[in-house]
Amino acid sequence: MSPETLGTVVLLGSFLVMIFLRFPIAYAVGLSTVLCLLTQGQQLVVLPQQMVRGVWSYSLMAVPFFITMGVLMGTGGISEKLIALANSLVGWMRGGLAMVNIVASYFFGGISGSASADTASLGSLLIPMMVNEGYDADFSTAVTITSSCEGLLVPPSHNMVIYATTAGGISVGSLFLAGYLPGALLAVSLMVGSYIISVKRHYPKGDKFSITRFFKQLATSFWALAAIIIVVVGVVGGVFTATESAAIAVIYSLIVSVFIYKGLNWKGVWQSLEQCVDTLAIVLILIATSSAFGFCLTLLHVPDTAARLITGVSDNPIVIALLLNVILLVLGCIMDMAPIILIATPILLPIATSIGIDPIQFGIMVILNCGIGLLTPPVGAVLFIGSAVGKTPMEKVVKATLPFYLCMLIALLLITFVPQISLLIPNLLAK
Repeated sequence: MSPETLGTVVLLGSFLVMIFLRFPIAYAVGLSTVLCLLTQGQQLVVLPQQMVRGVWSYSLMAVPFFITMGVLMGTGGISEKLIALANSLVGWMRGGLAMVNIVASYFFGGISGSASADTASLGSLLIPMMVNEGYDADFSTAVTITSSCEGLLVPPSHNMVIYATTAGGISVGSLFLAGYLPGALLAVSLMVGSYIISVKRHYPKGDKFSITRFFKQLATSFWALAAIIIVVVGVVGGVFTATESAAIAVIYSLIVSVFIYKGLNWKGVWQSLEQCVDTLAIVLILIATSSAFGFCLTLLHVPDTAARLITGVSDNPIVIALLLNVILLVLGCIMDMAPIILIATPILLPIATSIGIDPIQFGIMVILNCGIGLLTPPVGAVLFIGSAVGKTPMEKVVKATLPFYLCMLIALLLITFVPQISLLIPNLLAK
């Protein structure tokens, strides 16, 4: 066995073993890197060097600001405003509250950028509301967790910043713009699935649509939605960088949450900041250890080997694109979102570009695949949160989610094979 093969077996084998033994993901990444370095005769000083290099990035400074913005807005009384806005828009349909859940997730995702925050915040309000109106608890929970993935696609999303940094040379602004249509496509596909189920189960309709009520709720929700405008328009228009826009958005969200909506007091602000620090510590240690892991992958030529293996299966671009999705979906079942982006992107992105997939389009594919992974056992964090919030056994939630998995896979295939879904808005505004 050659030294490279031995190193690859040690690196990936020890990593997978620790994952299945339920090691914290950062420890699994870090320890497997140490074992690999030892087998390759590398000095262990390489580990801290590569970890520091991984977080030594100006673009990554946007991540803590976006996380802080999402927490402040998510705990500052925004959820109720966005639910009311979504209800005024789609509540009149059959299964109206399911539609409200999905549309509210689209709005809220643009603020939080987190599927977990979406499920915890909107789910705690909407799931009991749906159950009281006659919806089944497992269906209500399934709608909540699947629609929460819209927030990963709708900007500003800190996962998009992580992907852009890992991919190298990707415009964060273009990636932000690329998420709107895929997010809307995912929402529409989930709404179609919800409507079919609602008709079969005779779920209720809401009040008739009123343009007056819609504009009234839009005016109330304007302050929340304006945060998205500040970030996206500012970055795309070149007024400020992603990091600067995120910092401005934090100040804005603080003002809105404390002084306008008054959903937070100063004690609540400090508690929110503590939550931000906890989340940020997890994200940064993952980025740091994954950088060292990526160094080992490059040292061992794993990306080149993976490319040869995948292209060896078939030279058909359609088959290769499907294989890339399958690999990401499988990884999503055993790993969390950030490490998948950090570890898989350097390996799979060159393969994707070799068959004509644009790096921005591939970023959307990666994020949606990871989002589906958040809903699948055994590591589906959002699945667990939804089950807890909805007070429904996980087995029942998984069964109720099966039709929505189909809706999400249809959206994923359309995004994979119709590039303009992701690239239309960035290309239009780039001209």
